[in-house]
Amino acid sequence: MEEFLESLRNDHSDFDKGSLEDQVKKVNPIVLFKRWLNEAVENKCEEPNAMAISTVDMNGMPSSRYVYLKEMDDNGLVFYTNYDSHKGHDLTKNPHISVLFFWREMSRQIRVQGIVEKVPTELSDEYFNSRPRESQIGAWASQQSEIILDRKTLEDKVIQLTKEFEGKEVPRPEYWGGYYIKPIYFEFWQGRESRLHDRICFEKKHIEDIQWNVYRRNP
Repeated sequence: MEEFLESLRNDHSDFDKGSLEDQVKKVNPIVLFKRWLNEAVENKCEEPNAMAISTVDMNGMPSSRYVYLKEMDDNGLVFYTNYDSHKGHDLTKNPHISVLFFWREMSRQIRVQGIVEKVPTELSDEYFNSRPRESQIGAWASQQSEIILDRKTLEDKVIQLTKEFEGKEVPRPEYWGGYYIKPIYFEFWQGRESRLHDRICFEKKHIEDIQWNVYRRNP
């Protein structure tokens, strides 16, 4: 085995940043999520709003990638993307999604599972208008996930669009916008010593349900 792989295999560092007590079962998971996210920000965790999202295509093949959490309200978590991207096509066929946050500095992670739906156009417009102009043009230039000949093809498209939109506001493309992730499952994970981690879960069968079934899982 190569030396660096062996060093990874033999890494048995422990987690000792905290515990997750049963009293959190009384807290609404949305409230607890916001609390943990705020603590990740306060503890200067790197990219605290980065989340790995997993979708499944019509053949049952899962696909994962990182995106950023950009909004959160009573409807759920929001991220923005190209609706014609790989993940967009997956979500059109299968709106179920899995989300993972990991904050190494705090030995914490949160799993979320839910159903997606597009946010209202007004919310997508508002966020798009807040983006740097270069990112707005990039949304027009990139046909996300499509095969491209080379890097120069993309860069030439950016130059073309920069000239086209010169002196004008850049409108939001119709194929670009946000998704709500409406949660039906939260799992709060706190790393503990000897791999005896804390895992407290909140689950409901339907999005419309008000009550959460709360339980602890084995590590």
